[in-house]
Amino acid sequence: MPAKKVTIYLKPSCSTCKKAVAILEEHNVDYESVDYYKQAVSEKELTDLIKKLDVDPKQLLRKRAGDYAELGLENKVLGISDFVKLVLKHPDLLQRPIVSCGDEVMVARPAEKIKNLLS
Repeated sequence: MPAKKVTIYLKPSCSTCKKAVAILEEHNVDYESVDYYKQAVSEKELTDLIKKLDVDPKQLLRKRAGDYAELGLENKVLGISDFVKLVLKHPDLLQRPIVSCGDEVMVARPAEKIKNLLS
């Protein structure tokens, strides 16, 4: 079980987010849940998460989100700063759930990936 604080950034109605929360609860993990649709995540906090993920920000976009096509994001190059501003304005674009435990951050897709943090 992780000794560090676990934070899960989620959309409560998302089925993958619900599965991830169920896994945390099954393993009796003390965690903080952040509904980033209701509880604003700061630009700095989101930037720090993205940097810890160490991936091209474009990989964190939900391509099936309606805003993705509407905003013409398929061929757009996005740096971290542009990505963060975009996601803060259009939260449906962000892959979810994102789970943070100390310096480890992951997109828990599929939700079972969260078990890697628990071992």
